[in-house]
Amino acid sequence: MERRVFKDGDSVVELFLGDCFAGMDRMAAGCVDVVVTSPPYNIGIEYGVYNDTVDRHEYLDWLEDWSGRLERVLAPDGSLFLNIGGRPKDQWGPMEVAMRLRKRFSLQNTIHWIKSIAIDPADGTNGSGRNEAINVGHIKPINSQRYLSDAHEYIFHFTKTGNVKLDRLAVGVPYKDKSNIDRWKSAGRDVRCRGNTWFIGYETIVSRQRQRPHPATFPPRLAEMCVQVHGRSRSRLVMDPFMGLGNTALACMSLGVSCVGYEIDPEYFEYSCRQLVTRASQPRPFPRSNTGRSRAKRG
Repeated sequence: MERRVFKDGDSVVELFLGDCFAGMDRMAAGCVDVVVTSPPYNIGIEYGVYNDTVDRHEYLDWLEDWSGRLERVLAPDGSLFLNIGGRPKDQWGPMEVAMRLRKRFSLQNTIHWIKSIAIDPADGTNGSGRNEAINVGHIKPINSQRYLSDAHEYIFHFTKTGNVKLDRLAVGVPYKDKSNIDRWKSAGRDVRCRGNTWFIGYETIVSRQRQRPHPATFPPRLAEMCVQVHGRSRSRLVMDPFMGLGNTALACMSLGVSCVGYEIDPEYFEYSCRQLVTRASQPRPFPRSNTGRSRAKRG
């Protein structure tokens, strides 16, 4: 299993070209604080080396096997943020995945990743103070007379107990009505919980093959928000078993948090490595932390 290590301040990122099952089998029990990942959806996406069209029962059995290994390496108060989507003709897929993981984990939160949103100002609720429509984000349109274009995906937040405390205000938003700051005793300052709908758009690109060669990846901002909600100071080691283009590792490097990732596709692996080299050469937007040291012990 090929290994590459990237260091930036207190952040140590280890990427492995190989299967995450074998990788997790070599990790110490309870060494991972946060998992942010997006496994294959089994909806026919054209990956480089992975077959995304296996039998549904085989796919669910595989994910259940994966969840057993993950349960062993995840800390007792750890968080698993599982990003998964479906397709209009088969919308049960994400729910069936969640039900399989229910055997080992509690579903503590269901977050909706909103990729595109349009708000009509006709009822005066667009919140901008201007009489104009808000239309932001990008989606892949569906040419159908039966289905609406899909503008969201799920982020299932699993924990072992369902009782893990979160840093909800780490990705909070200002109060629209500032009188709420004094009205609510729990407020204290001008920030409230964002809730479970997160608008995170993709960066505009010119060439997908050159700039985003993976057909189903999430933006680094999504991984950043997941780590921050769990609690950046408590995120000593983050893992992404299905690394793709390395956006979880990229987010962790920006946050000053250590990360370990696995990827079976050599092309995606090399792209991830190049992203991290570029990121390490840029200024860090977040203050450095002394909690980012890796503790992924292997036998």
